[in-house]
Formats: sequence, structure tokens, C-alpha cells
Amino acid sequence: MTSAQTPLEARVWNALGTVHDPELDRAITELGFVTEASVREDAASGCTVLVRLRLPTYFCAPNFAYLMVADAREAVGAIPGVQKAEVRLEDHFAADEINSGVAAKAGFARSFPLHAEKEPAELRLIFRRKGYVAAQGRLGKRLTELGWTTRQMAEARLRDLSDQLTAPLIRRRRALGLPTSGDEPVFTDEHGRRVLPGDMETHLKRGRTTAVGIGVNTEMCGGLLATRYGTPESDLTDRAPASTAEGAA
Repeated sequence: MTSAQTPLEARVWNALGTVHDPELDRAITELGFVTEASVREDAASGCTVLVRLRLPTYFCAPNFAYLMVADAREAVGAIPGVQKAEVRLEDHFAADEINSGVAAKAGFARSFPLHAEKEPAELRLIFRRKGYVAAQGRLGKRLTELGWTTRQMAEARLRDLSDQLTAPLIRRRRALGLPTSGDEPVFTDEHGRRVLPGDMETHLKRGRTTAVGIGVNTEMCGGLLATRYGTPESDLTDRAPASTAEGAA
């Protein structure tokens, strides 16, 4: 985000910062997938926002791409004062089908009738659960460094930890429809069931392994994006508001 942005443009970028790559569990602004987010004012048609997206490769999975385009359109369209949100995926083999399908709210299966066995929402759920498990693995690693035992972790409630430590976990819980009150246990499975002390080490190991896999994929995508567009990886987050960046949390 730059100082030259208007308040509405800043809200657009913040809204895009809530849209995540379903596999990488990172904001599309943070990953460098957003190349433009411009606002056009017209006396007749009102306020229109144009968003352009790019992905690391020409053959990125169309179901994941569809989800990001659809989520970006929904996020921007929900901003007060925005009459129309146009989101265009570019440089992708299925860009035309995805862009027209999202614009028509057709859904992935109708946009790709010969290839879609399931709606991407099912994949979204799978990767949201993976992101939740990975976040617990990272949190468990941090608490271990602070001297916590696995029993203490199993008995901990959200109110026992600082907001800074629990914020990444709570965001992912909300995405899964899991409760987020202070009385809730910190460590649960994907369905919200508390992890017992005897199962904690296995649970944390699974979380750490999942987090490593997501991290490797993220690094790979960053490298591919930089190679494809000649954009230094260190510059990929320049356009994103600092408030949306969650880093590796």
C-alpha cells in the first residue's frame, strides 16, 4: 500500500488481503498475485473496482484459481460504496472460463463441465483444515521454546495465551466455523475436539510436518512467480497493506 492511495483503494487492498491461496494459506496480496486494484468513478454506473490477478505458472490448478478469483470478487464487492467488482485472472490457460464463470456466478462445475467432479468448496475445506493444523504446529513449537510441556498445552484455553499468539489460530477457526471463545481449548482437531495430553506430541508433529509442506510450496511458488515475471521475491508484498500480512504464522 502506498501513501498515494485513497481511503477506498486502501479498503480494496485490505479486502483482498482477506483472500487466501487455498493451498498455501497465505493472502494473495502477500504472495504477489494481485497486480492491479484500481477504482473508477462514473456518474452513471457508480464506483467500479478492477482487480487483476496473476499466478506463478500458466498451468496452476484451475479449481484453486477459480476459488481465488471468486473470493476476490466477493470480498471487493462487499465493500460499502462499490457498485461493481471486476476480477480478471490473466496469463492462465483457463482464464477465459474462470473469468466468465465467476462473473456469471456459475460455479466451478458449470464452468468446467467436462473436468469438474467436485465443487472447489470441498477442496477449500480440506486446505482450511490443513492450515488450521499447521497453525497449531507452529504455535506448539513456539510454546515449547517458551518452556511449555505437552500437558500444559493440552490443558490450555485460548484465554491463557496472548492475542498475538492466538490470532492466527482464531482466524483459521472462524474460517472452519469452530468456536473461538476464551474458554475453548487451544489445541483441537479439525472438528473442534480437544487434543488429549497423550495425543499432543503426535498432534504437534503432524502440525509441524504440515506447516513445512505448506512452507516449501510457498517458497516454490514465490520462485516461480519471480522467474516468470522478473519480480524480485522481496518485492512481492510491497503493494499489500501491512495489516494483512500474517507472515508464516
